[in-house]
Amino acid sequence: MIARGAKTEAHVLMVEVEQAGTVGRAEAMPYPRFGETMAQSMALAESARPAVEAGISRADLQGVMLAGAARNAIDCALWDLDAKLTGEPAWQAAGKARLDPVKTCYTLSLDTPEAMAEAARAAAGRPMLKLKIGAAGDLDRVEAVRNAAPKARLVVDANEGLRFEDLKRLAPEFARLGVMLIEQPLKAGEDEALEGYESPVMLCADESLRTRMELDACARRYGCINVKLDKAGGLTEALALTAEARARGLAVMAGCMVATSLAMAPAMIIAQGADFVDLDGPLLLARDREPGLVFEGSMIRPPRRELWG
Repeated sequence: MIARGAKTEAHVLMVEVEQAGTVGRAEAMPYPRFGETMAQSMALAESARPAVEAGISRADLQGVMLAGAARNAIDCALWDLDAKLTGEPAWQAAGKARLDPVKTCYTLSLDTPEAMAEAARAAAGRPMLKLKIGAAGDLDRVEAVRNAAPKARLVVDANEGLRFEDLKRLAPEFARLGVMLIEQPLKAGEDEALEGYESPVMLCADESLRTRMELDACARRYGCINVKLDKAGGLTEALALTAEARARGLAVMAGCMVATSLAMAPAMIIAQGADFVDLDGPLLLARDREPGLVFEGSMIRPPRRELWG
């Protein structure tokens, strides 16, 4: 549960691209916050079929499709296909020296302070907890979680659920409780008030940023950006976005939607060297796909080639 609503199941878009008997595949999650639906995303992916069958490159795909889940699925499937055809791992093709394990945040859904404290106690051994907030009693929630998991690093995610007055009141209290990051406190498009505001806790743009198009505005308002492949429209744009954000001195979070390990695998490349990693989507599912990523507590092992890349 988040400030905008609750989710009880995850429907994902899967794309497979075949060449000479070799199949590249990828998964994406339509983003309702940006007006995406599964039917729309499937139609967009289908509309790109002629270009894909004609052998479009990942670079050219960026100019043919808009950022979103459909382009993400095709883009990452092409990355996977190229890795399988050439034998060069996707992380190497992306310019990384290696692909290391990473530690992910673990998300606690928005609930009563008592319920969130109980969830925090159950996850107290995890190194970083991400709390969903954005309703009356937010300070009580964070205090309850801090008391239940005193050693965990904390990130709070408002999902656009705060007013500026709320943020100014809560941020000093969150700093006192050791919160490291406040994600998307204000509504996207209504966050100009953050320009010139010196928050005692670093602020992170999520819904306010999809691609490099929004980076100028976000750099004036936030100290960190949440890079999600479904927002960026694939690994290709996400890599460029991350590089440009780094050049501007911004911190980076590698984020995700609730989806299976196939969606997380390409995001592991963005997670390399990221300041924050939030790729716990499979941990929030009753059942992941096989083969999936290997989670050891909050540590994620690099994906096996059978999964992706």
